[in-house]
Amino acid sequence: MFRRLLILLALMLTPLAAAGARGIEPELLAEGPAPAGGEVELAIHMRTNPGWHGYWLNPGDAGLPMDVKWELPPGFSVGALRYPVPQRLTIAGLMNYVYEHDYAVLVRLKVPANATGTVPIRATATWLACTDKVCVPENGEFELDLPVGTGAPQRAQFDEWRRALPRPLATQAKFALTADKVRVAIALPKSVGVEEPYLFPAADGIVDYAGQQHFRRVGDLVVAELPRKDASGNTFDGLLSLGEGQGFEFHAVPGDVPSGGRAIGETGTNAVLWAVLGALLGGLLLNLMPCVFPILALKALHLAKSGGDERAARRDALAYSAGAVIGTGALGVMLLAIRAAGSEAGWAFQLQDPRTVGVLLLLATAITLNLLRVFELPVLAGEHNPAGSFGTGLLAAFVATPCAGPFLGVALGAALLLPLYGAVLVFAALGLGLALPFLLIAFVPSIRKRLPRPGPWMARLQRILAVPMGLTALACLWLLYRLGGQWALVSGVAAVAVLTALLVWAGRRQPAGDRTGLIAIGIALIAAVGLVTQLPSSAQTDARVPAGAETWSEARVASALAHGKPVFVYFTADWCLTCKANEAAAIERDETQAAFRAAGVTTLVGDWTKGDPAITRFLESRGRAGVPLYLWYAPGKEPEELPQILTPGMLISRAQPVRPQR
Repeated sequence: MFRRLLILLALMLTPLAAAGARGIEPELLAEGPAPAGGEVELAIHMRTNPGWHGYWLNPGDAGLPMDVKWELPPGFSVGALRYPVPQRLTIAGLMNYVYEHDYAVLVRLKVPANATGTVPIRATATWLACTDKVCVPENGEFELDLPVGTGAPQRAQFDEWRRALPRPLATQAKFALTADKVRVAIALPKSVGVEEPYLFPAADGIVDYAGQQHFRRVGDLVVAELPRKDASGNTFDGLLSLGEGQGFEFHAVPGDVPSGGRAIGETGTNAVLWAVLGALLGGLLLNLMPCVFPILALKALHLAKSGGDERAARRDALAYSAGAVIGTGALGVMLLAIRAAGSEAGWAFQLQDPRTVGVLLLLATAITLNLLRVFELPVLAGEHNPAGSFGTGLLAAFVATPCAGPFLGVALGAALLLPLYGAVLVFAALGLGLALPFLLIAFVPSIRKRLPRPGPWMARLQRILAVPMGLTALACLWLLYRLGGQWALVSGVAAVAVLTALLVWAGRRQPAGDRTGLIAIGIALIAAVGLVTQLPSSAQTDARVPAGAETWSEARVASALAHGKPVFVYFTADWCLTCKANEAAAIERDETQAAFRAAGVTTLVGDWTKGDPAITRFLESRGRAGVPLYLWYAPGKEPEELPQILTPGMLISRAQPVRPQR
């Protein structure tokens, strides 16, 4: 009733709009040329003049959504309009779902395989532009002459618009109707911070828009209770907004909605605390990684040289901790900044750049040579030097980030959805967890006194610790080859050779106090880094799929399930140690593969080594910031997320009950 009155008033005010500029100026844009047989993204860019606003696909109590009628050449077709996350605007007691700033509505254009030349894309659109006092129905014609072919897309601008879209949730939601409420249960991991939720219903007439919404957290479900109007239906679609322009699209069917749980308002702070705790424990476990443990062990043993000097030990521990916290915090802030700029990125994003891997290769090589006592690296020297300890903390933070191991994956995924202060706390907690063993050694005298006394055995231990660090260098060389190909491998080997030769020369002069040793170290670093700069800036090789598996895509998952086949999906990367350990110990074992073949399991691999944006978006939809991620899809059931540490029994037991399809 209210909407009809408002629309009638808008129609009466049409001459008012004709006298001046329009409230919203639209423009039709394409991300790039139209590939024959493919698709191209189109955007209706709505430039909103100050004081005016447009409407979401469901405008709420008042307003009208945009209506577009396309005129396309034969064989061309468009998908549904995709709107960004809207805002709420209350005027005279009416709740409106609007955009008070420039926004873009995206749509996919499908191009036939026989398309050639330049094709005309035409459309006629109507929309409603309003202020807080007046509404004006506006219309316009869009014209776009689109060349068919390939070319450089406007990736940055369209990525920014895509970031404003809600993310689709893979898991189906459930809803139930009572006399006065619509209750919806939406699957969202409890690690995802939900502090200021709001549910935008896609269909009109079911929910009282101006009524108060209540939210509860029940495990991995967010339960919304909305005031009901008279209408009903067999499905309920909507958008769960988390605030700050972030939201998730869901599709709900009738089903059981759990009761109980805790009000969302009480869990905002708890979500941050749980994410911080997960990052703290995850950082602690990172010390067991082969590239970090030697550094930690060396620093701990250097404490034994202090002879019980408590002040020096604590000063060193605090400097090391500051380096680790600042290191992980800086990487986290860089990640947030990259994502804010419109790029799809996740944790360990820096390891998707061959040049960064080259730097890590040189660091691992230098530390290995230091552990072999070829030369003395000042940062890892035995004296208590706060500056050196700070640098060691930074180094540990950098080399410890390839994987999101136990506790860490969920915590970092939550960090990307938390408010800025919460995200920064999570990344800092990761560094604190990394430094925690060193802090305990320094600040708990009973632990420090249990450290063995210095002696010749320390030199032997250093050589033993050189083995995992050397293996880390080899892993970096392999990753360099995977990212950059043969030229990257040759450059990496050359850089290692130059660095090794100069560090050996420098090490022979260090005992005599010859300053040419320091000069040689400087020359080694300059020469090696110079070779690394010749590496490509982005990955050059294709994703790797093992024999017997296929490349992951959401469409392939749906296809396999439609044919009644179970699906095992694992997301991995060449730089992820946890991933490779699971693949060797559980996934690629003969008994596991035999069970999969017998059960007709379709295995799909998402290789994130190059930072595939589609994989990044899917990981985010599951509340994850990195790999590994393991999912088991059984026909007719919701996907099961498996632990980050796999065993063959976990996989075989899930395959055994399934019988091959006939």
